[in-house]
Amino acid sequence: MTHEMIQALLEPCLFEFIGTLVLILLGDGVVAACCLKKSKAEGAGWVVITMGWGFAVMCGAFIAGPDSGAHLNPALTIALALAGKFAWFKVVPYIIAQMLGAFCGASLVYAMYKDHFDATEDQATKLGVFCTAPAIRNNWRNFLSEFVGTWLLVFTIIALGTNANQAEFGIGSIGNFPVTFLIMAIGMSLGGTTGYAINPARDLGPRIAHALLPIKGKGKSDWGYSWVPVLGPIAGAAFAALCAVLVF
Repeated sequence: MTHEMIQALLEPCLFEFIGTLVLILLGDGVVAACCLKKSKAEGAGWVVITMGWGFAVMCGAFIAGPDSGAHLNPALTIALALAGKFAWFKVVPYIIAQMLGAFCGASLVYAMYKDHFDATEDQATKLGVFCTAPAIRNNWRNFLSEFVGTWLLVFTIIALGTNANQAEFGIGSIGNFPVTFLIMAIGMSLGGTTGYAINPARDLGPRIAHALLPIKGKGKSDWGYSWVPVLGPIAGAAFAALCAVLVF
């Protein structure tokens, strides 16, 4: 990679980091608010969580969109490269920035809600603030859920971007409000099986944070399941890119 390429990557990667940090801060934050003990929002439920994640994506995209295209998701970055809408030399730096942002966002959620983590005894609830887990554990069916949800996410994003005839592709290229409602729709309709990671950084970065942070009585980080919300979204996004190339 040349010096010019590195210079061209610094600013967009910084904004991918910040945008993903905000995404996870607000996304994991709404889960913490709704699920941890003694939170004022405890018990607010699934609708609030799905709306919170939608708005979390919107805020991250508003921040990162003008400078990076606001991918905020390794699966989307890979899919856009496969579809010929993003340069391959940018893929790995973008993914590193997204993973670091996700880790830092989850760590901030822990710092803010530490007293509530301490007040919560259930280990699964604590882990669920950071990352996803299946409602019924069946890894290959859970993989299918992540595959389908991410296929819908990425195919719709590419469709909207293509129809709008934008020069830059990513969440920020198509207007943030349609994607906000798309995230909510996927969560409400398809998220009940796995908690809809649909984003490897959203799950893996915070899962690493859960493993490393000194969370009282946290239990294990469920690494046996961790491949599902990573490979499922990547496979679904890659298939969406193939479909988009054939259709558009």
